[in-house]
Amino acid sequence: MIKMNAFVMILLVAFMLPLFCSCGNPGKTSPEVKEVLELAGKNAPELEKAIQHYEQTGDSLKLQALYYLIGNMKHRSYRVYDLRDKDGNVIDFNVLDYPDLYTMSAALDSIVQEHGIDDFTNSQEVFDYQSISSEFLINQIDYAFRAWREKPWAEGLPFEDFCEYILPYRGSNEPLEPWREYFWNKYAGIESQMTNPTDPLEAASLINDDIKTWFHFDPRYYEHPTDQGFTEMVDGGLGRCEDMTNLTIFAMRANGLAVTADFTPWWANTGNNHAWNAIVTPDGRVVPFMGAEANPGKYRLANKLAKVYRKMFSKQENSLAFQDRKQQEMPKYISSTNLIDVTADYVEVCDVTIPLPYDVSDSASIGYLCVFNSGEWRPIHWGFIESGQVTFTDMGMDIAYLPALYIDGEVVPFSSPFILRTDSSMEPLEAEDDQTITVKLTSTTHRKLVVSTDGIDHSAIRPGTDYKLFYWKDGWISLGSAVAGEGPLQFDNVPAGGLYWLLEKDSSKEERIFTIQEGKQVWW
Repeated sequence: MIKMNAFVMILLVAFMLPLFCSCGNPGKTSPEVKEVLELAGKNAPELEKAIQHYEQTGDSLKLQALYYLIGNMKHRSYRVYDLRDKDGNVIDFNVLDYPDLYTMSAALDSIVQEHGIDDFTNSQEVFDYQSISSEFLINQIDYAFRAWREKPWAEGLPFEDFCEYILPYRGSNEPLEPWREYFWNKYAGIESQMTNPTDPLEAASLINDDIKTWFHFDPRYYEHPTDQGFTEMVDGGLGRCEDMTNLTIFAMRANGLAVTADFTPWWANTGNNHAWNAIVTPDGRVVPFMGAEANPGKYRLANKLAKVYRKMFSKQENSLAFQDRKQQEMPKYISSTNLIDVTADYVEVCDVTIPLPYDVSDSASIGYLCVFNSGEWRPIHWGFIESGQVTFTDMGMDIAYLPALYIDGEVVPFSSPFILRTDSSMEPLEAEDDQTITVKLTSTTHRKLVVSTDGIDHSAIRPGTDYKLFYWKDGWISLGSAVAGEGPLQFDNVPAGGLYWLLEKDSSKEERIFTIQEGKQVWW
């Protein structure tokens, strides 16, 4: 009997050891945990108090979870953005003071012009290790484990997935608040409403159905400067798509559902960007959905995806932020320390290799691939410059791209734009000045943003309106302007084979780029 017990103990240790190590931090002596404890300074006793708590309770798995949170805490923070005049005084601006998006945007433009400022600025950043309390950490961990251990749909979810998708206490850069107990109590007993209490998708759908009744998308929150916290969202019931994903993360993680947020930094065929939720099931499936809008299995993304990233809680050493690079400034939305590329989970992809026509070794070590979005080329992926070329992995297809460098915060093209076809071939878009055509244009875009999370509508040329046509050759070059009549707009002497852009006078530059094939506009 003694020998059998010893054998069983060995098996148990062998089984549990991977669980203890799977979150990537061996304990208090790990470099990551030690660094955060040092950075915490005056707040270090709060982190130590939480460590002592779990050392005394003897729950080694909870202690390991705590080390995981601390070890990945370095870059976690609450960020405050506001409008400030040239003297640094805060300008009061509340999105709910305006009846709709258009009125609010006009008011914001007036404020920006009046005070000669650019936009909202990051005026304060409070790192979690500076402010987080032992009480908050213990509450978060205890409720997370309770949900993981008690909810029937969480049975079989690996500890590593628990750490990544249930345990984390924040969604983005919102203020820290204790949301778990609220949502644990709010959705207590939903098992009794379920056909199959072990099905996480059914549980997620029930919770989401409730969220849909009291939280809604509001485009005014595009200009809400700071990510909303739990209290603000519950009290207000309104937000943008990232607020919707964060609120859904809170509600579902509190109930043992492994939910995260995926996003595209920029749509590839229209303006703006988008974030949505994804749930990870115990058997490893990843199912996208939209918190407060559409349930798992019933959500469809309306626009083209060039790149999709997933927000992880653990730092991702392969992300752009951790790479050695000559240009330290990084493009917006792809510079976080916790992103993984999941584009291949959503669309067909291929790798793209672009040669550089000149030596950039003195100024840049990383190249970028851009999509055209709201009048600008926006970097959406990156790759190392090696042997005079750069490879971009897992790119969405049937999309127009521009290869570029990112120099001192500016996109600097190094090659012509091209279409990445569905067969992985690349079609360069190089305007031929010595070969011209006459074009007849019927629209500025086949897609136009409307007031929804990712909806679109049709747009057409308006008679009596001034339009200007551009073509791309190392930048946008004007081909002149014309006033629309009842029929198509005609432009003569247009360089053939290029990429074009038709702008309405004084527009917001949401018009789409296009090519000309068999005399017709083809949109990208």
